[in-house]
Amino acid sequence: MDEKGGGLPPYSAVAPPPPAWKRKKMRRSRGLKFLAVACMGFIAYAQWRQLPSRSEPVNGNVTVHGLSVQRLHDDLSTCSKLRQKPQDPIGEGREKNARYIDGHAPTLIKNATVWVGEPAKGTSAADARKGKGYSWIKADIYLEYGLIKKVESDIAASSLPKGTHVFDAKGRPLTAGIIDMHSHAGVDSLPSLDGNEDTNELSADITPFVRSIDGIQPNDHQIQVIKSGGVTTSLILPGSGNNMGGEAYAIKLAVGKPDGRNETSAADMLADPERNWRFMKMACGENAKRVYGRVGQQGPTSRMGESWEFRHAFEQATKLVRDQDDWCDAATAVGVQNMKGYLPQELKWESLGALLRGQIHLNTHCYTIPDLEAFVDHTNEFKFKVRAFHHAHQTYLVPEILKRAYGGDPPASAIFADNMYYKAESYVGSEFAGKYLWDNDLTPIYVSDNPVLNAQHVLFEAAKGHKYGLPYHAALASVTTAPAERLGFGNRLGKIKPGFDADVVVWDSDPLEVGATPVQVWIDGTAQYEHPIELNKPVPKLIFSDESTSTIAEEPVGMNSVVFTGITNVLGDIEIKGGSKDTKSYSAVIRNGKVTCVGVCADEVHMASTSKIPVIELKDGHLTGSFTAFGSQIGLNAIDAEDSTDNGDNVNVFTRAEDGLTLDTKKLHAAYKYGVTKAITAPKFTDGATHHGTSVGFLTGATNSLAKGAIFASDVAVHYSLDPNAKEAEGTPSLSAAVGALRRKLLQAATKLKKNETIEPADIYSESTFLQKVVNGSLPLVLTIHNADIIAAALRVKKDVEAVTSSKIHLAIFGGAESHLVADELAAAQVGVVLAPLQSYATSWDQRRALSGAPLTNGTAIDVLIDAGVTAAIGLEEDWLVRDLGLLAGIAYANGGGKLSKKSALGLVSGNVYKMLGAKEPKVEEGHFVVFEGNPLRIQSRVKAVAGGLGVVSVF
Repeated sequence: MDEKGGGLPPYSAVAPPPPAWKRKKMRRSRGLKFLAVACMGFIAYAQWRQLPSRSEPVNGNVTVHGLSVQRLHDDLSTCSKLRQKPQDPIGEGREKNARYIDGHAPTLIKNATVWVGEPAKGTSAADARKGKGYSWIKADIYLEYGLIKKVESDIAASSLPKGTHVFDAKGRPLTAGIIDMHSHAGVDSLPSLDGNEDTNELSADITPFVRSIDGIQPNDHQIQVIKSGGVTTSLILPGSGNNMGGEAYAIKLAVGKPDGRNETSAADMLADPERNWRFMKMACGENAKRVYGRVGQQGPTSRMGESWEFRHAFEQATKLVRDQDDWCDAATAVGVQNMKGYLPQELKWESLGALLRGQIHLNTHCYTIPDLEAFVDHTNEFKFKVRAFHHAHQTYLVPEILKRAYGGDPPASAIFADNMYYKAESYVGSEFAGKYLWDNDLTPIYVSDNPVLNAQHVLFEAAKGHKYGLPYHAALASVTTAPAERLGFGNRLGKIKPGFDADVVVWDSDPLEVGATPVQVWIDGTAQYEHPIELNKPVPKLIFSDESTSTIAEEPVGMNSVVFTGITNVLGDIEIKGGSKDTKSYSAVIRNGKVTCVGVCADEVHMASTSKIPVIELKDGHLTGSFTAFGSQIGLNAIDAEDSTDNGDNVNVFTRAEDGLTLDTKKLHAAYKYGVTKAITAPKFTDGATHHGTSVGFLTGATNSLAKGAIFASDVAVHYSLDPNAKEAEGTPSLSAAVGALRRKLLQAATKLKKNETIEPADIYSESTFLQKVVNGSLPLVLTIHNADIIAAALRVKKDVEAVTSSKIHLAIFGGAESHLVADELAAAQVGVVLAPLQSYATSWDQRRALSGAPLTNGTAIDVLIDAGVTAAIGLEEDWLVRDLGLLAGIAYANGGGKLSKKSALGLVSGNVYKMLGAKEPKVEEGHFVVFEGNPLRIQSRVKAVAGGLGVVSVF
């Protein structure tokens, strides 16, 4: 150190002598003053000694800052919890499942064909992605203490504990329980009632603090219906009305003592009682701005406003997290008793803070590219992960955006297979989305959004995903292992392995086949059905995927003439020329869009080949008549929720669908592409599943209503709705009033008809004139009704009017969820039923007595109606279902116990509608047919050609 430059003085171990003044003797007065100061100092010192130090409690419980010592220590303990990141709970290594109920006997499932859920050991990740290493294996499964204990061949029952239940799977397929990662079961209970509606907390746009568990109704019957479809675990999300909807909870669908539980509570249903992970729901896009947007009053009114709402909320949570971290750091550094305040905590932002700390798995409802991109930006700005984007209709278009999401693990896409067009943000979508996502190394997961779709059949969404090109193993993973991993339960759920939860399903057919139904369901090792109803089905044929089923169909090529060979089944009213019972395949010759020969057709095939007409060899070809969409809004609507694309409501006016017909829409293109070349559409009453006016029959492939043959029937039938919506019309405040009004109108029409009054030109298309045609039997009457008692009332009205006119009214019922209760009466009255939906799940009060099917009920409405001799058909309660008509017929066929032939099953979506209406059907000879590879009633069928009466064949 510099001694000369003004630094510190040099260090010396010897103190220098005191200055001279200190060595002088003090005066007396100065000494007295000194003594007085010393006394005062002593008094102050004594008082000071009686005070506690800054670090010591006043009385052991309160610090010098007046804070509770216990609460401070509790806060310090909270610090460690705040900084603790959950880990996926273990599976293997557990002795018991935490959900296991003591006293439940173990179970041995013998003779099963098992899908383990992962590839064989030694399979590379690249090969596994391609599906290599996956297979069905023959094995027995031993369940004990709520866990899968053994998966082995030929487990001897004698080696197991006394009292072990033995179930013979009889070689049928066995998988892990299905997981639905997007459901509102329990919070949106069915049948829907205002008093039970707890899906959304709509008091504010930002509500991360609410919890779905506080609204779950364990006794919601839909939970039992869902489970009957093999679903064992559901993620119960708040709704999407808010940008931040709140916390979600994963539950198992075993409720109360009938299902092997000790209590009936939402807490007892938790899939992970230890609550390792928490879950949250957020939503982008249309919903929040529609629900909360009030111009000049409150937002958001735009996607820009929504992004601000998100960022502002994350900012508040980030501040809380930082303040908490600062407090915890200080408390650790200086001691908790020296803190001047408690740990900052705010319940409003607690859950959002937990998200930012990585303790919550986030699921976000986002459809469109701008929504997805904005939310991915939020993840990077505020450093949090998204486990899955839900609905996610446009994720397949922008895989690179998903791969930019924070955390290096791109979100999965929780999607429907083919439900779209219901609002603007769902208008851009693709049934091939799952395949596109998979090919881009992303994860597709199929979900129900119950009750939007019936979660009982969420597996059907995965099956359709496979139909649209997703490899078999990936499709089955999309409702088992993929959602398990995204929920953080990848070590416990989704696979058939020792150490995994004993959530197991034995199926009556391949789980991805049309109509696949559980024979038995186990949750935590407990069988859920004492006497399950088992459908009569042949030994199941397992689906073996090949590359031909994992492709995306290209846009069709229009051809006037073409020849198809390799046709093994002809399922329409088509004459087969030549051949014999031993003939294994036929040919079909098409000229100018019409079938000119089906059979051996040797001369025609030779002539075609010399004329350079294309010859297409089919693999297991099937030729059928084309399908008819009945009861939907296709032709009158493009986007369900957009008024500008819709014909509009007809509550208090009677209109003709022909006058509002608008063709060349996405819905109609999709219909045509999947073999629906004809449609009969009526004006809607209040929504798409209600009707009021006369329906029009038209061709889905026509580009405008003036095109030749575009309209094959101007006024097919007269339609009214006698469901709860009928109470919205003027003059009919009740259902009884609506039924009475219809009776009065029909009797008035009968009176006019008797008087033989001349119809004025202005009245040719009036309601009264059409009703005169109804009562004289020349025009059918279609009533939209679900409730059995209102159907009975309609039958009485029919009888009352026929007694006056002595003419027969051709009546049909559309909807028909409870029609099975009056099937014999319908048959006696010769009234047909168009079921829409085919499999009702009691969404509304007037459908509450619907049959959900095996294993809960012996069949569904279609089975009861057919057994009673009622002419039945399958209609469309929503437009997106146009792609599924053939598969819906396949469900009726597969689960019908042999009562339907393939041809009669296809009649449910074609000829039966015309039969019950007494209308003429455009048939194969008029150029309406579909060519498939594979059975059109099965999941692996593919449309190869469609002709819709326009002189051209669309070949895929």
